[in-house]
Amino acid sequence: MSSYEARFKVWRGDVKGGGLKDFEVEVNDGEVVLDIIHRLQATQASDLAVRWNCKAGKCGSCSAEINGRPRLLCMTRMSVFSREETITVTPLRAFPVIRDLVTDVGFNYTKAREIPSFVPPDLEPGKYRMQQEDVDRPQEFRKCIECFLCQDTCHVVRDHEENKPAFAGPRFLMRVAELDMHPLDAAAESGLDRKRTAQDEHGLGYCNITKCCTEVCPEGIKITDNALIPLKERAVDRKYDPLVWLGSKIRRRT
Repeated sequence: MSSYEARFKVWRGDVKGGGLKDFEVEVNDGEVVLDIIHRLQATQASDLAVRWNCKAGKCGSCSAEINGRPRLLCMTRMSVFSREETITVTPLRAFPVIRDLVTDVGFNYTKAREIPSFVPPDLEPGKYRMQQEDVDRPQEFRKCIECFLCQDTCHVVRDHEENKPAFAGPRFLMRVAELDMHPLDAAAESGLDRKRTAQDEHGLGYCNITKCCTEVCPEGIKITDNALIPLKERAVDRKYDPLVWLGSKIRRRT
């Protein structure tokens, strides 16, 4: 096993402020950035705060920004960087810092609670039937590990703090799309129009489909192409397509 000394700049601080601190730390073959952060804790900065859990890319806890790009620390291999490169690790920029690399992501849980949950159909339990082809798209969205990298990289949230009250962000607009595409969701029968709420309450119109959320998703979910664009199309059809409008009036009258 070969090793070398890597140069790191790690953000240290809290809600009052902070800055980048320089470190030189040993790197071994096959290691990921989280290994290096743990080595820093063990050898040079015992009070360095970092959030992590599974170290397998499935819990979404160790989200941070590496050289300015939102990534999971445990899924970013040191081999993708040159040995001469200085690697900068900073907290997620879109959320308030608690300490060092740990941010307050409570915004996301607030938005999660604002999304109306699945509405079961009026069927006898055990009688639900779905074809696999009907659930392929919403099933893709279930791979989300809620790392909130998509939320962090979305410029509507990242660069405009004033948008947060009106905009749910790509992760939760994807949740609305998942429910709207679910073949058994009976929201419409209960009087809930998910397409209207996506537009009027969750800020779907703020999204300008730059696909930056898709680019940083560690699960490879096509958030823009498979969730946000179809949801926009459905919302536009509901509001502006005369045939859809007429059909809704006929069904309502019936």
